Amino acid sequence: MPVIKILPHAELCPNGAEVKAPRGTSVCEALLDNGIAIEHACDMSCACTTCHVIVREGLRSLNEMEEGEEDLLDRAWGLEPNSRLSCQAILADADLTIEIPKYTINHARENH
Repeated sequence: MPVIKILPHAELCPNGAEVKAPRGTSVCEALLDNGIAIEHACDMSCACTTCHVIVREGLRSLNEMEEGEEDLLDRAWGLEPNSRLSCQAILADADLTIEIPKYTINHARENH
């Protein structure tokens, strides 16, 4: 089972975290299932960018990015070449290290 290392984020996991999730799980689902309340305003339907993460290690182990995700990422705050929407990034066998950006384009955070 792959391990996702989450780098410290002031609000969501100040000390950072490590979570395990089964192959085939999205990064967003893995975080939510382990108590890390990453934003996902569109309920993981690839219609917003609030679940944007930056993959610091393990990017090649994720599924390939589809056109819809690519188009949306252009609107993400703090976009980097190794950015993904966590709702679309599906785990394989390798471990990942991710960073959750400090901000999203969402002006009002909802509690999911």
